[in-house]
Amino acid sequence: MNEEKTLDLVFLWHMHQPDYRDRLGNEFRLPWTYLHAIKDYTDMAAHFERHPRVRAVVNFVPVLVDQLEDYAGQFARREFRDPLLRLLAHPDMEQLTVAERKLLLGSCFRSNHLTMLAPFPRYQRLYDLYKRLEEQGDAAQGYLSGAYFSDLVTWYHLAWTGETERRNRPQLAELMSKGEAFDHDDRLLLISIMGDMIAGLVPRYRALAARGQIELSATPYAHPLAPLLLDFASARDSEPNIALPRAAAYPGGRARVAAHIERAITSHTQRFGAPPGGFWPAEGAVSEGLLQLLGAAGGRWAASSEAVLANSLRLTSRDLPPRKSYLYRPYRCTNAPSVTMFFRDERLSDLIGFEYAKWHGKDAAAHFVAELEAIRDQAPPGETPLVCIFLDGENAWEYYPYNGYYFFEDLYCLLEAHPRIRTTTLSAYVDHGKQSTEPLPRLCAGSWVYGTFSTWIGDPEKNRAWELLCAAKQSYDLVMASGRLDDAAAAAAAAQLAVCESSDWFWWFGDYNPAEAVTNFDELFRLNLERLYQLLKLPPPAQLAEPISRGKGRPESGGTMRRAS
Repeated sequence: MNEEKTLDLVFLWHMHQPDYRDRLGNEFRLPWTYLHAIKDYTDMAAHFERHPRVRAVVNFVPVLVDQLEDYAGQFARREFRDPLLRLLAHPDMEQLTVAERKLLLGSCFRSNHLTMLAPFPRYQRLYDLYKRLEEQGDAAQGYLSGAYFSDLVTWYHLAWTGETERRNRPQLAELMSKGEAFDHDDRLLLISIMGDMIAGLVPRYRALAARGQIELSATPYAHPLAPLLLDFASARDSEPNIALPRAAAYPGGRARVAAHIERAITSHTQRFGAPPGGFWPAEGAVSEGLLQLLGAAGGRWAASSEAVLANSLRLTSRDLPPRKSYLYRPYRCTNAPSVTMFFRDERLSDLIGFEYAKWHGKDAAAHFVAELEAIRDQAPPGETPLVCIFLDGENAWEYYPYNGYYFFEDLYCLLEAHPRIRTTTLSAYVDHGKQSTEPLPRLCAGSWVYGTFSTWIGDPEKNRAWELLCAAKQSYDLVMASGRLDDAAAAAAAAQLAVCESSDWFWWFGDYNPAEAVTNFDELFRLNLERLYQLLKLPPPAQLAEPISRGKGRPESGGTMRRAS
């Protein structure tokens, strides 16, 4: 009977921001790491702390944790290498340069205005004034006072604080209540609060893991699109006619992927006290070769998305059965048998990521649980379906009222009280052997975006970026083989190469992305390659001075740079 059926549920919240550091200028080029830290990473930890019976996986990319530690040190020393934080700490806003005023006006309205600006009338008033002056040209903005910029930079950071932090820290509520005429002492108080939030993040998640409530997993170190590093041709598993870079392959790709995995394990162990039991590969991008490397490094599980599973099953059967008969179970790839594979429910994950932000929180939570109950009821007799919900742990909440606070409160309360839905973690599932794994004769390489690699390769600009990276890697190999660098210099060059191999650079190329984001990532990618050549004691090639992107990109929408998944 349906009353006796149960369902296992795994949330995997993926925490990732690319490395925004410009190592040439020793500056952070974009503020998203610390902004998501004070809003989303704090709130997600607090939701677990309020609901101790909810289990989940939280995935931290090591390069994100590197940046969090970097920021924690900046706050502790009050020495900021992020321009926006320097301006928040500026002692006299009347003395701002024209460039600094322009930076604040260009930065401090970047958010989803519906949920992060309109709810605060005094912040909205700052925006309305800016828009009126913008129509009159740059000269009119010269009339804005230091008091305006003090209020602007303060409100921007207040709007980016997490809802749970506002409820738990009276000083934040007092600042928001004050609303205007913020002085230097107010801004220093806000800086102190933000520093405390960021310094406490790793200890909070480590404590949640220590008590068994969450599992902490990892991604290969700098978030590389590993299957493409291993073999460009893997992109043709899912798209046979996709255009590939002129380079036949990424030089030494297998060794580079192994290095990212090894460094991730070392980083994770140092920060969280134990090696990760499993991996969320960057962008859920998998191939048989990657699974073999993860298994050889001790990874017991890996995860991807439903479209990858569907493509893999089509390799052995033309007609797919109904998704309920193949999706809600673990798999074991024949060519990588030591790694258990889990696949996300794309429809339910995307409801949380994109749809439920438009709903009342209680209605969204109830609808989600009802969807789970329907899956449970439709399961064959004697089977316990496993539903996997994998999505970014930071990007969606900006679009929810109150940063998703009420949605999570209602959802986690319903799940804690539900007698036949059990939240669990992926390692716990593997340990307990709850359900025998299905054999997967062949894994079709692909990602959680459309089940393909088209977001990172195939477009002329993306392929051009790969060609520049391949050329840099060939130079790297030659210098390393020559023995010209001492150990310290070689280590610095290897670390820089890892940053250049991040998947994020390739994501943003293409005229379907916001023009400003494309420009920012194009420039930072080329700066990273230039820095690599400098560390190799080689002159950077002239083409690095030329933008890769030739398109205009689409107009800005007023929000931040939201990912597709």
